[in-house]
Amino acid sequence: MRYSATTVMLPEYNMEETAELLKRTGYDGAEWRVRRIPEDQRGKPYNAWGNVKNDLTPEKLVKEAERLVRVCSDNGISIAGLATNARADQLDDIRLLAEGSAACKAPFFRVGATRNYNRTVSYNELYKEAVDAYSRALDITRSYKTRIAVEIHGGTIMVSASLAHRVVSNFDPKDIGVIYDTNNMTREGFECYKMGLELLGPYLAHVHVGNHVPKPGKTLPDGTVEWVWEGASLAAGLTHYRQVMADLKAVGYSSFISLEDFRPMPAEEKLREGLNYLKSIEV
Repeated sequence: MRYSATTVMLPEYNMEETAELLKRTGYDGAEWRVRRIPEDQRGKPYNAWGNVKNDLTPEKLVKEAERLVRVCSDNGISIAGLATNARADQLDDIRLLAEGSAACKAPFFRVGATRNYNRTVSYNELYKEAVDAYSRALDITRSYKTRIAVEIHGGTIMVSASLAHRVVSNFDPKDIGVIYDTNNMTREGFECYKMGLELLGPYLAHVHVGNHVPKPGKTLPDGTVEWVWEGASLAAGLTHYRQVMADLKAVGYSSFISLEDFRPMPAEEKLREGLNYLKSIEV
């Protein structure tokens, strides 16, 4: 296995500092954040979902591609992928990201569906809309010979391996793949790891790891307990990573496993803890 970390969890580091940190902590690659800083977050304290030090945007990616490749090479790490937040219907961004992805030879860049699922619009309508949008996006990305990836994620129409497969199976796996996110799937859309991995087959593009534990929240007047999720280490959360690793090996997966850990603790501590645990349970 090869190990990377998403730079979304490292908002306080610039490009060079990020690469050096990942090298120092033993990682093989970086999944680089390529997103715009929300205007209301500029100048505020660094935050994974707000202001960041490494302001790499879709517009800047092509110009920064040579530097990104050089920085990774200088530190002996690979570009594991691009953690973008573009939607499939944002075709101008898709073109920028495809051009930048080709320039830095990234294995994939993440592309979300057009809308999330929130019970107000039928899944069937959202599914058709997503497939149509991905079809148009792929018309662009194919011309750059780049691959996009959808992510198994809560609140979307792709909360499980089978629901993600239903979308991507409309297309060629050389053009589109799936980010198998074990942590997201544990919280919503859980399926047997090995079965889901077998179903994805050639569409399996990347793996995300993180962990949470369910905790009881407030109790409603009728006695109903509202449960909440709390971040946890890979070892201590609900996702069974010994089984995940065994199942990844069983299906022949040998690409990147990328850490996503947004707990409020020092970045280097999280990186070392996560990698040490993953290597200790390699089978």
